[in-house]
Amino acid sequence: MGPVTRVAEAAEQEPASTGRDAGRGRLGLSITLLVCIPVAVLLTWPQALAAQRLFGIAQLIAFRAPMALALLFAAIVAAAVFLLFRRRARLVASIAAGIAVVTLAASVGNAGVLLVRGSSATGAAGLPDGDLTVLVWNAQGGATSPADVAALVLEVQADVVSLPEMDEDAAAEVSRLVALEGMHLTPATTRAVAGSLEESWVPTSLLVADELGSYELDEVVGSTPGLPSGVWRPADGNGPVIVAAHPAAPLPESMDDWRAGLQWIAGQCSRLGSDVIVAGDFNATVDHLDLGRCQDAAVEATAAPAGTWPSTVPAWLASPIDHVLAGEAWSVLDARVVEPSASGGTDHRAFVAVLEAR
Repeated sequence: MGPVTRVAEAAEQEPASTGRDAGRGRLGLSITLLVCIPVAVLLTWPQALAAQRLFGIAQLIAFRAPMALALLFAAIVAAAVFLLFRRRARLVASIAAGIAVVTLAASVGNAGVLLVRGSSATGAAGLPDGDLTVLVWNAQGGATSPADVAALVLEVQADVVSLPEMDEDAAAEVSRLVALEGMHLTPATTRAVAGSLEESWVPTSLLVADELGSYELDEVVGSTPGLPSGVWRPADGNGPVIVAAHPAAPLPESMDDWRAGLQWIAGQCSRLGSDVIVAGDFNATVDHLDLGRCQDAAVEATAAPAGTWPSTVPAWLASPIDHVLAGEAWSVLDARVVEPSASGGTDHRAFVAVLEAR
């Protein structure tokens, strides 16, 4: 009777032990989901929690494609842990299962946002004709030569060219080179930075087609803190107001300047009329922007996933931080990210948008 009694006792104890394991597993799963779901929301759509400009979150969502891949990898690893421990450690398996489900959902969510926003294809071939062609190219402090910029201006037949990190001499040289081919654009440069009496060593230049008339820098409107931006108005009052923008990068020491710069851009969209054009390196993606009364050309042309920085990685992995915004008086015919030329040394791709007056 001794062995029979021990078997019976073991049989009675096993369901209790299994029940305790199951209870711990359910508790572990619940806690994991409680913790991980808000994190997944922050990594997929932080706008729901007004967290898109928080340090850490802002940098992560700037690279949605790499983040989607990283989350997918995390989901695969967590699923492998679940399969390995599901019979040996219910608590570990439950936590791994929760992590796998949530990270997979976040990966799919980020991929879905990119798919909704369109294609990451690049190239300037086949751009349509419009009333205004706007080109943005960060020259990275002269890494891209005036000849490279002039070649692209001629290729896309740009009427407005925003050139962050290009100085006065280089902008004048671009103007000279395109004039040799029959295009006439007038250069201008600003080094003014909000909150500082000293001029920035990092310039922002603008070229405007002569056929649009003469333009003057509006010094009253001010600039972005950290890096220079400028507002140019038509001297005769006829024509669009043009903003060449370059807010500070979202580095740990410049987050406040970055946020203030994005607010400055939103203010221009709200104050400068329906025909305003804002173009430049925003150091931000559309996830970070408050567009106000403007529209983002890349979003309107379903080209928003194509990244402009850094140019050393494929466009589908890069961050789309260079933008053309247009007021309500414009419709977007097309917008493209353009690969740098073989001789271009900047770490940015160019961005071009073709607009038509409504």
